[in-house]
Amino acid sequence: MHQRVQVAIIGAGPSGLLLGALLDRAGIDHVLIERQSPEYVLSRIRAGVLEQGTVDVLDQLGLSIRLHREGLVHHGFDLLFEGKRHRIDLQALTRGKQVVVYGQTEVTKDLMDDRASKGLSSYYEVEGLSIQGLDADQVEINAIYQGAPLRIHADLVAGCDGFHGLCRKLIPESVLRTYEKVYPFGWLGVLADVKPVSDELIYVNSPKGFALCSMRSTTRSRYYLQVPANEDITAWSDDRFWSVLSDRLDPQAAKELMTGPSIEKSIAPLRSFVAEPMRWGRLLLAGDAAHIVPPTGAKGLNLAVSDVRYLAEALTAWFKDHHDKHLDRYSQRCLKRVWRAERFSWWFTSLMHRFADDADFEQKIQEAELDYLVRSQAASSALAENYVGLPMEWS
Repeated sequence: MHQRVQVAIIGAGPSGLLLGALLDRAGIDHVLIERQSPEYVLSRIRAGVLEQGTVDVLDQLGLSIRLHREGLVHHGFDLLFEGKRHRIDLQALTRGKQVVVYGQTEVTKDLMDDRASKGLSSYYEVEGLSIQGLDADQVEINAIYQGAPLRIHADLVAGCDGFHGLCRKLIPESVLRTYEKVYPFGWLGVLADVKPVSDELIYVNSPKGFALCSMRSTTRSRYYLQVPANEDITAWSDDRFWSVLSDRLDPQAAKELMTGPSIEKSIAPLRSFVAEPMRWGRLLLAGDAAHIVPPTGAKGLNLAVSDVRYLAEALTAWFKDHHDKHLDRYSQRCLKRVWRAERFSWWFTSLMHRFADDADFEQKIQEAELDYLVRSQAASSALAENYVGLPMEWS
């Protein structure tokens, strides 16, 4: 099988699917290539706090009907420290901005359904993927699809294949520079069909470790506990999880916490990672292929969406006049926003978690900073501004 397209998108997660939707709207011929099955892609459990900018992009594409019907609009969240909760009023601090809780899996499903309804070219469960010619006049992609050879020629390749994907590895070591911080803890997450303990998220700073109370709906909760990076998940029964979580909450939340059998349980490592540049030759990276943020503050999906929006604009301009300034500007534009999100996610993670070598002094410093955050309107506004998402136009 042979196909000629303008853009080949590698990776069918939310960033690849969203880029496909934007390119289709711009009339750019493209193909989507994914090594996993659609079912596997949809089985991946991820966070789902959407910034207004992300919702706006989905609105513009007409892909937000279910989001507005089922998503939970949040006007604030709680910081819990020293046994007491303090509300950060996002609307009041950001002139009416808010976030929407809508799972990344649901965003992916909406994008996948839209693509299927339009009959756009997609190849799932592709094996043996190889890409040549990224520094030449034309890219050639070879793979095996349904047992037969697949060959695709493209003008450009969008690497949306995640942190462990192929695309970033194709950039020469002499060109690529990476920055990374690996945290000495992870998040043990549990999904359960129980009513959330609160209508809004609760971020917990406790001497015994971080916790987060979140949700996927009014009847499905998502809770997280800070655990050592090398923790054995088999050591965590449901009863142990609920007991430790309750111990990190304030008395009222602990009393109102509803427990039940977990329907998913996993441990996610935490890291901050950035790869520069995000463009080399005919390859452009987006989303987790180029950067990772710790989940504190829920910037991962939103950052990928801003990448993809910038990338669609750059590709549309490039196909009009084929001037490389559009592709170069894409990398520069994205990285400014990426580093702002990296800074916020690192800061919020450092503020809310306990580090193994911390003494009582560090815990007191965290509590003092949190106290300042909730008492100072300027500090609260800075937190809220970053949480709801910095304007995409800042880049």
